[in-house]
Amino acid sequence: MKRIAASRTSRLTLVAILCACAIRLVPDDAAAAADTRPPNVVVILADDLGWADLGCYGADLHETPHIDRLARQGTRFTSAYAASICSPTRAALLTGKHYARLHMTIWYEGSLARERGHKLLPPASVGNLPLDEVTLAERLREAGYLTALVGKWHLGDANHYPENQGFDVNIGGTHWGAPQTFFYPYRGDRYYGREPRYVPDLPFGTPDEYLTDRLTDEAIAVIDRAGDRPFFLYLSHHAVHTPIEGKPQLVEHYERKLSSEFHHQNAIYAAMTHSLDDSVGRVLDKLDERGLTDNTLVIFLSDNGGHVMPFDGKQVTDNAPLRSGKGSLYEGGVRVPLIVRWPGVTTAGDACDEPVCVMDLVPTIGAAVQPGESKAWSVPDGQSLAPLLKNATATLDRDALYFHYPHYYPTTSPVGAIRQRDWKLLEYFEDDRVELYNLKDDQGEAHDLAAKHPKRAKQLRDKLHAWRQQIDAQMPTAGGGE
Repeated sequence: MKRIAASRTSRLTLVAILCACAIRLVPDDAAAAADTRPPNVVVILADDLGWADLGCYGADLHETPHIDRLARQGTRFTSAYAASICSPTRAALLTGKHYARLHMTIWYEGSLARERGHKLLPPASVGNLPLDEVTLAERLREAGYLTALVGKWHLGDANHYPENQGFDVNIGGTHWGAPQTFFYPYRGDRYYGREPRYVPDLPFGTPDEYLTDRLTDEAIAVIDRAGDRPFFLYLSHHAVHTPIEGKPQLVEHYERKLSSEFHHQNAIYAAMTHSLDDSVGRVLDKLDERGLTDNTLVIFLSDNGGHVMPFDGKQVTDNAPLRSGKGSLYEGGVRVPLIVRWPGVTTAGDACDEPVCVMDLVPTIGAAVQPGESKAWSVPDGQSLAPLLKNATATLDRDALYFHYPHYYPTTSPVGAIRQRDWKLLEYFEDDRVELYNLKDDQGEAHDLAAKHPKRAKQLRDKLHAWRQQIDAQMPTAGGGE
């Protein structure tokens, strides 16, 4: 009997040990599952933020400690490019296709009417992002992600809103490119041809509520509502686009700080940039609070260069040392800030000088969420930035970057451009004039070298022409009516 009891005791002890081991294995398995869960993706897109508007890019008046912190934690790109105007960049970001290939070369409202009264007649531009284009949101939703757009859309009419382009959630996205005011209730008709505008899906605010803050509230709510599901948050701010309106206490702070030595001289714009920076900080803090930081890819960028024309009688921003601004194909119009934090991949504080473009984001995100399926994430006009994020001194197997703006804007007439390593050529369509710059020696594009290097100018021009023909880029025609 004692032997039977001992045997039973031994068996019970063994069972207890195995149960204890099983209990200990549960959290380890859960941790392993969490480790294999695809990373969340957060893309924060600023509107009209200039390359030199952030502290980490050399701003003087502006204070951007949170974005600067993101740059210290990830990779800061110094030669990142977008379109010179908003809607084309947004289409390229979501599809990985060049906006000229999509025939989306002007902002949505501009696509609704042909420009007349100039020497050339610009081509008709597609206003609605076609529904048969596969968007980043559609790719990620198919991969099991919750997909949310918070803020500016600007890629078509109601039939082409985010809900029909792969987004589960759309908060505030419409066909309009800017609000009439940054203060609640975000509606009115003061600007933009006195067209009545509003920002939907933001009820029950207070009179002093600020749009950048409210959109951040909504973005944080998306992160909380996602629960354990991987999410794609596309926080597309209206800041720092016109109308230039800042929170009064911040405007006062920057008015006291102004100095004649600064490039930046607009205290209201500085206040808007401050609020944008606060938004980034709040999103990053929420990721920390939820324990999501180590499994979230964060990308911050702008949709085009800074707006250098006046608003209410005062110049909005200054892109120095870069030339010109929004609309133009000089560096001030197309070079934008881009910061990527990819935990486990990026090295903290890296700066990468390799020329990159907004079309590169689709394959980059694909490399993060489905690393074994690069072919499925390939796009015609972009490459994954993963090699550069792992090694900031690496280069991409890319011959050149191309730009196309066949329209008029206060900063430019119709123009195309190509950048091949250090060399950049601009071709103006009205008079077939070309300009050639060496960006390594002349970042501000002050010294036209076309006459000094005619062979190089011809080579680049021929490449630009071949590219336009290859992608069927639309060109302006004679007969605009001067």
